[in-house]
Amino acid sequence: MEFTPSAHVDTFSRDHLPPPDQWPELVFDLPELAYPDRLNCAAELLDGTAGRLGGERPAFRTADGGVWSYGLLRERVDRIAHVLTADLGVVPGNRVLLRGPTGPWLAACWLAVVKAGAVAVTVLAQQRAQELATVCDMARVTHALCHVGALDDLAKAEVPGLRITAYGGEAPDDLLRLAEGRPGRFEAVDTAADDVALIAFTSGTTGRPKGCMHFHRDVLAVADTFSREVLRPGPDDVFAGSPPLGFTFGLGGLVVFPLRVGASALLLEQAGPRQLLPALAEHRVSVLFTAPTAYRAMLEELGAYDLGALRRCVSAGENLPAATWEAWHAATGLRIINGIGATELLHIFISAADGEIRPGTTGRPVPGWQARVVDAAGRPVADGEPGLLAVRGPVGCRYLADERQREYVRDGWNVTGDTYVREADGYFRYVARADDMIISAGYNIAGPEVEEALLRHPEVIEAAVVGRPDERRGQIVVAYTVLRDGSHVTEDELKAFMKAELAPHKCPRTFVFAARLPRTATGKLQRFRLRDLE
Repeated sequence: MEFTPSAHVDTFSRDHLPPPDQWPELVFDLPELAYPDRLNCAAELLDGTAGRLGGERPAFRTADGGVWSYGLLRERVDRIAHVLTADLGVVPGNRVLLRGPTGPWLAACWLAVVKAGAVAVTVLAQQRAQELATVCDMARVTHALCHVGALDDLAKAEVPGLRITAYGGEAPDDLLRLAEGRPGRFEAVDTAADDVALIAFTSGTTGRPKGCMHFHRDVLAVADTFSREVLRPGPDDVFAGSPPLGFTFGLGGLVVFPLRVGASALLLEQAGPRQLLPALAEHRVSVLFTAPTAYRAMLEELGAYDLGALRRCVSAGENLPAATWEAWHAATGLRIINGIGATELLHIFISAADGEIRPGTTGRPVPGWQARVVDAAGRPVADGEPGLLAVRGPVGCRYLADERQREYVRDGWNVTGDTYVREADGYFRYVARADDMIISAGYNIAGPEVEEALLRHPEVIEAAVVGRPDERRGQIVVAYTVLRDGSHVTEDELKAFMKAELAPHKCPRTFVFAARLPRTATGKLQRFRLRDLE
């Protein structure tokens, strides 16, 4: 395949893309996906939107009532871009680590890095020194922009040659102080549409993270497919949510999608269920992005808040149980837009909205995407039969120098590692992660199915089901269970409940009562940690 000539002076990213014969087939079958060869996605999202709709529109909002207009955001982004290039010596293609709490300044730094032609590597403020050292080593990070409150672990990582610049402090060389003296206009680097714009690291639900390289056109493609075709936001929408910008679920839902249509986003440093509800009410949020666990947790306190402005609720990160969907709908009248996405594919590729939603299924391929269910050899299986989910569209998996590329991309399709069933009418129903299938006495048991049944018990607020090695049966089903505060329900009571919900071979043999379950920062359940315990 032919690349467009790159604007990158530092060619590391393009040099470390997988060989073209290991790429998935890319599909650009919507007119909106016909991008020009030269494209800077930050300039499109910021300058392009401000030029179309005006710079006075609100872009970012803060919990204390602060508002950044598109004009102010562009000015601050451009000043930071000047600091990057003139003061810090960043050249196009350098990898720049971004670390800090979710907020307008972190988003502005991301836009400035990309506008300057560098490659954004956004990590979580919670990640520790060894994790940061691994990311910096894998991506050969040269520079870091880090909030003053998150400097310690980055310094402890002791990354050779890393130039760290703090922001949000009082020092004379603080990034924001330096930016004050720089021009308020910066000409975006003329990057190629297929220059790498960001390296996103997987969230660690299955162990060692993988670096996923995405192009400038990819950033716009997820907005021009899922957001445009399914979410369908407008310029007056106010977005908010729990996922941090270090994960692509948050980057899309809180930065890319609102900026693409001229809407605004409320960026919250603290966005757990208890912080979300009052923020949604106070700031009249209309579009919400969060995980199934958060929707379930918010149900108990909904009555205390006015969510009358809320019109769109998006769930991703893990499977949305039908019971959670039904409970949220009964309490609010709102139909949660379920979706499956992947860091490898940047955002959501199967979903449904409004009257097309069918609780208990994920939905149908988002316009611009194709999906099928295949066996281990890559052959399509019949409708109604479980198999591996395979997807292709305008964005594809491109791991950073990782042998696992061959596992993820097979015969031109991205094979996500999820077990799915395609129904006869084209809806896709989640079964389990392929490695979450439990084989007990010859039966294949999907852990999420057992979890969903257990969550129907009124005293259970969280559940995770894994297999425990067993000499006689191969594995037995074990349910890690979090109960409501003050609950006294017993294991025998839960066993009796489950026998009324599921076939006997699917019922947990053992219950482990826990105060909490291991999750990533975006709320994804880390079943592999529980399997390790077993």
